[in-house]
Amino acid sequence: MLWLNLVTGWPPAEARPPASPIIEMRLNQPQQLFNSLDPSPFHERDLDPDAEDYLVDSIDEFPLKTPLTLVIHIPADQIQPDALDGLKQAIHNYFAYRRNETRRRLRFFFRDGRIALVVALAFLLVCILLRQLALTFGQGLPTQIVDEGLYIVGWVAMWRPLEIFLYDWRPIWHRYRLFAKLAEIPIDVRTT
Repeated sequence: MLWLNLVTGWPPAEARPPASPIIEMRLNQPQQLFNSLDPSPFHERDLDPDAEDYLVDSIDEFPLKTPLTLVIHIPADQIQPDALDGLKQAIHNYFAYRRNETRRRLRFFFRDGRIALVVALAFLLVCILLRQLALTFGQGLPTQIVDEGLYIVGWVAMWRPLEIFLYDWRPIWHRYRLFAKLAEIPIDVRTT
């Protein structure tokens, strides 16, 4: 049936579902993909930093929900047929490790944010109490300076926890999602 569709051209190309985008890598040998300083077994090795950057940047060019396929071109004389699955497993293992590492980093980041929030709230409370104490000494320029200074300093102390919980976690979460996608990306190794 598929053959008939391709031969007859029916349904028209615009009615067919688009194929998933492909990210391609051309290697002279499989070892190019891995960090040469890593002594681990083949399926547990770290990727070369340039290869990792290329894959992460390539995935980042597409929306995260877009299904992608990684195609690796390797000369036929450089890889044994039984090593193809090991190559795929090594890539998936590496990005699963990076995903877990990023999730742990995000967890520690939020823990630090909670600690910063408690410290900032306690500092704000102390500033408010000192402000009230300063106001009991009467009115005047020095009292007003202390009053406004404590008010400003107390709220400035809240900046770091708010920055963590409103803005700083998002790039880490995005990186986590990229690594999660790469940990499960379909890989097609083709010999040339």
